[in-house]
Amino acid sequence: MTSDAASRYKRPESVLVVVYTSALECLLLERTVPRGFWQSVTGSLRWGETPAECAARELREETGLAATGLVDAHVERAFPILPEWQARYAPGTTSNREHRWYLELAERVPVQLNPREHAAYEWLPLPEATARVASWTNREALEALLER
Repeated sequence: MTSDAASRYKRPESVLVVVYTSALECLLLERTVPRGFWQSVTGSLRWGETPAECAARELREETGLAATGLVDAHVERAFPILPEWQARYAPGTTSNREHRWYLELAERVPVQLNPREHAAYEWLPLPEATARVASWTNREALEALLER
């Protein structure tokens, strides 16, 4: 993509970072818009950024947590870009590729939210977290914790 197009359009590639404790308590973040939309750490790759760089950056930006121990699950999922977000992407772009990452912590820790993106956070037991997340890829990533 040309630098002009890269500056105008969002890259259709993202990360999902599941943060959880050894006791399988999962960190969920509530988006400011739309309210009630709960998710793990997520974010789009910048042009020229690797998935590992993006996962570390988004983790830091959204929670204040360091990326020490961040693990690439080597799982990618594609999902359609919703019509209300389509204008952010280059014409003809219809799907986003998401890379899955995990960060296990010994116990719950307080996090520092970015108030422009998230209104609240909660640590929830895995079954409750799985029931609360809005996206199917996030649910799948949480369910996969049982196999880890």
